[in-house]
Amino acid sequence: MGSVISVIMPCFNAASYVEESIRCVMGQSYPNVELIVVDDGSTDGSVAIVQTLAAEFSGRIHLLHQDHAGPYPARNLGLQSARGEWVAFLDADDWWTPDCLEKLHRAIEAGGADLAYCGWQNVFENGLDRPPHVPPDYLREDLFARLLKGCPWPIHAALVKREILDGVDGFSTDCFSSMDYDLWLRIAAFTQNWIRVPEVLAFYRWHDKGQISAVKWRQILEAVQVRRKFVAEYPQRCAHLSPETLRRLVTGPILKSAYDALWKRDLTSSQKLFRHALKTGGWRLADLKHLIPSLLPPPAYRQLIQWMDSR
Repeated sequence: MGSVISVIMPCFNAASYVEESIRCVMGQSYPNVELIVVDDGSTDGSVAIVQTLAAEFSGRIHLLHQDHAGPYPARNLGLQSARGEWVAFLDADDWWTPDCLEKLHRAIEAGGADLAYCGWQNVFENGLDRPPHVPPDYLREDLFARLLKGCPWPIHAALVKREILDGVDGFSTDCFSSMDYDLWLRIAAFTQNWIRVPEVLAFYRWHDKGQISAVKWRQILEAVQVRRKFVAEYPQRCAHLSPETLRRLVTGPILKSAYDALWKRDLTSSQKLFRHALKTGGWRLADLKHLIPSLLPPPAYRQLIQWMDSR
C-alpha cells in the first residue's frame, strides 16, 4: 500500500465546508492515507459532522480536541498523533484534486526528495476566481532571495517528510497569519531537497468567515516579522545578499502594500502600513503626501481620504 501519508486538518466552526474537505481526503487515489482532524473549540456543529464521517470511514479519521487556540497549535497537536512517514496539511474549507497526494508522493519517490510542492488556485465564493498558479522551480533561482519575497506556496500545496517537520520543531506560533511562511523558510534552511509538480492540485477557498488571511495589514506586517527573524537566525543563508537588497526584500513590501490597500480603500490597512513604512524607510519625498496623513487619528484619516475622493 505504500508509506502512510498523514493529513492534518484544523477545524474551527467549519460546518459549511468540512464534509467536502474530509471527503476530498478520503477520496484520494493514494491508497494509504490517515486523516487527523483537530477541533479547535468549534461551536457550530462541525464536531458532529466529523464524528459522523469518522464512523463512515472507520479507522481512517482520528478526531482530537483543543480549546480555541488557532490553527498552528492545532497542527502541532495533530503532528504529535500522526503516524505517517509523510505529512500534508489541509484546512477544513479547502480541497485537492483526487490525485493530489498520489502525484506529490510519486514525485518524491522518483526524485528522492524531502518535499514536493505543486500549483494552486484561489477560489472565491462570489465566483471571481483567481487564475490557476504554478510556482517556479525555486531551486533554479537564488532560493533565499526568492523566498524572502513571499510565501512560496500555501499550506496545503506541499507534501513533506515527517522527519523534516520534526527537525524544525513543527510550527512556531508567534505570527499567526504567517506561520506557514515561517515553516517553509525554516525548512529551506534545513533542506533544499525539494521537487516541483508543475500542476494545479490544490484549491484555497476565500470566504468571509473569519479567515486569518483576510486581515491585510496584519498579514503583511507579520510576514515582515518572519523575514526579519529568518535573516537574524540564518545569516549564512543570506550572506550573499547586500544590506540594501535585504532591506528591500524584508521591509520593502510594506510601502507597496500600503498603496495597494489605499487604492482598494482598505483604509485601516493603508493607514497602519503607511505608518510602518514611515518608520522602516525606503520611501521617497513623493510618498510623504501619503505617509504624513497616516499619523492622523483613524477617524480623521478616514475623513481626509473621503474628502479627497469627493473632490
